[in-house]
Amino acid sequence: MSDSSGNQSREWNYHPDLPLQDPSIFKWPPSPGFLARWFARNWLTLSERVIMVILAVIAWLTLYPSLETAQSFAFGWIFQTWAVNMALMIVIAGALHWYFYIHKGQGQELKFDRRDQAKGNRLWNFANQVHDNMFWSLGSGVAQLTAFQVVTMWLMANDYVPVMTLTSNPVWFVLALILLPIWSAFHFYWVHRLLHVPFLYKKVHSLHHRNVNIGPWSGFSMHPVEHLFYLSSLCIHWVVISHPVHLIFHVIYLGPGAAMTHTGYEDLLIKDKRRLALGTFYHQLHHRYYECNYGNQEMPCDRWFGTFHNGSEEATATTRARKKKMHA
Repeated sequence: MSDSSGNQSREWNYHPDLPLQDPSIFKWPPSPGFLARWFARNWLTLSERVIMVILAVIAWLTLYPSLETAQSFAFGWIFQTWAVNMALMIVIAGALHWYFYIHKGQGQELKFDRRDQAKGNRLWNFANQVHDNMFWSLGSGVAQLTAFQVVTMWLMANDYVPVMTLTSNPVWFVLALILLPIWSAFHFYWVHRLLHVPFLYKKVHSLHHRNVNIGPWSGFSMHPVEHLFYLSSLCIHWVVISHPVHLIFHVIYLGPGAAMTHTGYEDLLIKDKRRLALGTFYHQLHHRYYECNYGNQEMPCDRWFGTFHNGSEEATATTRARKKKMHA
């Protein structure tokens, strides 16, 4: 049942058709038609990923320091990298928050949760959910994102890790861009499962999970230990040949990209037409029910390992039983 049918569930302001289907590319036997549609939807339209690739190329050419500059650690280029990351985070998360939650450009259309962002609640630093989320995102988040990027740039600049040029292997250049989100999804699932071990959940991950009702600033709002675990996905560039554009795309995908996937809305509407996919109900279910949907739909680890919530009442009952057992 979805909002488009004129019906609303008791739990949600909006949800897509339920139960959730399986959009993963890891189906057996493979379906060439399905794979072609998946590729076209993600890479042959102005999708979230294509926008991030375009932004990565522009940032590599005009904003970030060159690899030659990064051959030795120096305050200037490190500060420049931090400043660019800070600006990208503020502009992307800030613009999304302004449009959806201040300007209310879409009202409640395609918004999962009826509620607005919390204010006047001592659960949050500054008694304000958005200000609390900004504190963690722009503080620990941007600092650690920059640290991983700086170390990787230094390794690349000094030939300690394999670096490619665009002309040396154009096929791998394109293929690596397609595979990086899939790698990130695989890495995220297992790091996320680890963070739900009761001790780590209580001491670390619970800070992020205060955001039951998510917004753009929620995506990158984490405990510093969680930032360390989450951003270790970037270490793939230490062992697999890549180009600086791949690194920057990965940085944007993990940092500002988290604001895009946590808007709390399924799509951006322009003239009543869905123009850009943003948040997913799949991950919204995780923020509501905790012990489910640790990964994303593209990498079907939740389906493989029995932690999938398809949006049904039966799945909610199963998830609550698992949570009770884990935290007993």
